[in-house]
Amino acid sequence: MTKKRKAVSIAVFAAIIIALIIGIAATARPDAVKEPINEVMKDAVLHETGRINLFGELRVNPALISAYIVSGILIAFALVVRIFVIPKFTLVPGRFQYLLEKGVGLFTGLAKQNSPQKTQFIGGYIFTAGAYIFFGTIFELFGFQAVTVSGHSIALPAPLADINGAIAMGFFSYGVILFGGLINNGIKGMFHALKDFTLPVSMSFRLFGALLSGALVTELVYYYSLTSYVLPVIVGVLFTLLHALIQAYVLTMLVSIFYGESSEKKEKAEKPEKIKKEKRRKTV
Repeated sequence: MTKKRKAVSIAVFAAIIIALIIGIAATARPDAVKEPINEVMKDAVLHETGRINLFGELRVNPALISAYIVSGILIAFALVVRIFVIPKFTLVPGRFQYLLEKGVGLFTGLAKQNSPQKTQFIGGYIFTAGAYIFFGTIFELFGFQAVTVSGHSIALPAPLADINGAIAMGFFSYGVILFGGLINNGIKGMFHALKDFTLPVSMSFRLFGALLSGALVTELVYYYSLTSYVLPVIVGVLFTLLHALIQAYVLTMLVSIFYGESSEKKEKAEKPEKIKKEKRRKTV
């Protein structure tokens, strides 16, 4: 890059910064009444003032509406792919077929590595759970709006940003682990999974805490006028994508590992008397 281009680049960058500062100063309203930051944080967690009417009667958290929308989109997409796309797959894959096979292969390999028993079942479950967590998390980036019971507009959050959604995901995953132990090892396998009784709680709050931390950081950035320009776009996208990838991978990894432990066939230990008899026979 020549000196002239460097000077032009620096001048353009400085002009953008100056324009942003002028915009902040011009649009800032020091006399405007703002909601206290602690109330903003409380609403982001509990959604007490942002409830939405469901079917005109039930008042629900906006995350439930997000969960219905994400689930409907994923189910419709899966049906379309299964009916119209998969039958047309070829030996030489196209771009979409390649991406789909890579995604399925990733979760299938994870299931085979950690859960050799009933690989198809657990592979299908962790693929579904991972897709729901990933696309449910990035759903909030689209900024779909809904009207609250008080008549205000609100952006729909990620489904798992609600503690109820995270708890449901954690306990359902734990139920899959118990089911795997029961089917493959009977009551003993289920009891083996029951020993880790803190697992559903840890999975639930890991999901909720990770997504909530990103939401709170974004709320803080939006709250203060000095950081409410340009920066929220970078922070919001970065935190959302990182949480979507990390949490989808962590939960699917944990479920496959614990499912493999509960469904693993355990050989019965031989009694000491039988071992002694076999040793005597060998010596004779």
